[in-house]
Amino acid sequence: MTHTANPHLPATDISLRIISPPPLLEVEGLTVSFNHAAPVVRKVSFHLRRGECLALVGESGSGKSVTSRALVGLAGRQSHVEAGRLDFDGTDLRRFQERDWRAVRGARIGFVMQDATGSLDPLRTVGKEVGEPLSIHTRLDRQQIQERVRELLRAAGVPAAELRARQYPHQLSGGLRQRAMIASAIACDPDLLIADEPTTALDALVQAQVLELLETLRQRERAMIIVSHDLAVVARLAHRIAVMQHGVIVEQGSAGQILEDPQHPYTRALLRAASAIHHYRAPSAAPRPAASCPDDDDSQRPIILEASALDKSFRTPDGECRAAVRNASFTLDAGETIGIVGESGSGKTTLTRMVLGLERPDRGEVFLRGASWIRLSPRQQRAERRRMQVVFQDPLASFDPRYTVARVLGEALAVVESPNRSAVELLELVRLPASVLSRRPIDLSGGQRQRVAIARALAAEPEILVCDEPVSALDASVQAQILDLLNDLKRRLGLSCLFISHDLGVIRHVSDRVLVMKDGEIVETGTVHDVFTHPRHAYTRSLLGAIPHLPASFHGEEAEAANDGAEQYIPISNPTSEIYAYA
Repeated sequence: MTHTANPHLPATDISLRIISPPPLLEVEGLTVSFNHAAPVVRKVSFHLRRGECLALVGESGSGKSVTSRALVGLAGRQSHVEAGRLDFDGTDLRRFQERDWRAVRGARIGFVMQDATGSLDPLRTVGKEVGEPLSIHTRLDRQQIQERVRELLRAAGVPAAELRARQYPHQLSGGLRQRAMIASAIACDPDLLIADEPTTALDALVQAQVLELLETLRQRERAMIIVSHDLAVVARLAHRIAVMQHGVIVEQGSAGQILEDPQHPYTRALLRAASAIHHYRAPSAAPRPAASCPDDDDSQRPIILEASALDKSFRTPDGECRAAVRNASFTLDAGETIGIVGESGSGKTTLTRMVLGLERPDRGEVFLRGASWIRLSPRQQRAERRRMQVVFQDPLASFDPRYTVARVLGEALAVVESPNRSAVELLELVRLPASVLSRRPIDLSGGQRQRVAIARALAAEPEILVCDEPVSALDASVQAQILDLLNDLKRRLGLSCLFISHDLGVIRHVSDRVLVMKDGEIVETGTVHDVFTHPRHAYTRSLLGAIPHLPASFHGEEAEAANDGAEQYIPISNPTSEIYAYA
């Protein structure tokens, strides 16, 4: 559905019309299929002018990423791409061979992939990765490239750019890897930048910095395509929005029209789901009900996990000792969810790994139901680990690429003496069909992989679920369903959760208490209501102030219904699942 001009407005006199330059990118009837199966992208059409930003939005599996990859010749070897027109600055891209694409990619078209871990070469330093487009497409000498790399890393929000340039991707957090990808994509100042979820792994402060960088590029007459499930990010960057469902654009128009007056039911459901999670009230508003049951007596709930004065340091490439976590202490009660927030590199993941026993602290203790978790032997830890399961930030890296989903879940169920759920039932919990069992993780979308990771973690019915950015790759409608699932499991099973996220809307939605981390320290802790309405630390206030918002006009009756209504749902059809969004 495409918004059209108001027919009641007077027609503009043809003599007064300004002839605009031709579009930089013209796409007509783009269709993509794999292995001669039914198309996953069908008859997609749009155009893009210099200085303009188009956003592709839609739930996981809607065809957004396939569309963006097809525009740069990266749809895949088994893909079949057809189009009535596919022109870039007057050049017919349909005629391109791989040699032609190599001359254009990086130089005139920059591309930021969704999966930073899988896109960066693990055997090359970050500096060499970022500098590669400069080496291929420019005549800069080695020293000039190194200087330019440091500039690019700083522009993308990477702290200590000189140090990070000498490190390898595995030595960086997920957010830092994502920023390195952005730096590489903009290295040659391309005419067109295509960014697939460019801010997914970033905290609010760095996200704001990256969005400012992208806005600057757009203002320099560079065209941009943003693929994102974050509608608040889209609202800030995009001039126009194309909404995709089942591989088809169901609605297209200006950003204001789509966000403030959506016409298609699917678009309205996406906006309601986004508002249910990310609508942020002013501090003077009434507090949102806590995630726990109102009748819970916190004083009667036993402490299930305790971290006491944890310290952890690592050696940098220069041989210096850098403190990743310093004097971190907290307790987790049975049935409680603690949200841990902070910028990328603040120590969230290192703290989590120490709690899980994957990193040994330099000092401090972790107690599981009063017993020292750290002092257990590896064999004892393996036996106890079933009580504490984890969902990692990058699901693809945590799966064996040779395994099918059936084998991934079967392996998790095999360690449970009497599993209460089958693999199919685990998939049903996360709204995936049984047909997914025969597929490998690499063949799934990012959101689908994340749901498989959550299903695997639930196989042992743990007492504690540690979630490291578990919904960062999911669109708003699936986020709402997954977060509601976690809250439901918490209520039914007395499940305790540690929930690590850079997304403050998600943290607010699921948590009872919040820990705010900066530079390895816990700088603020308190209930969700206290931290979000009366933040004490300056860093917490800056995080809350950096949250991107949907247009104020949308936060009317529909937004209030999304936040305050009973548990009502609107089905959003999906070819692989039935996903529900808050209404």
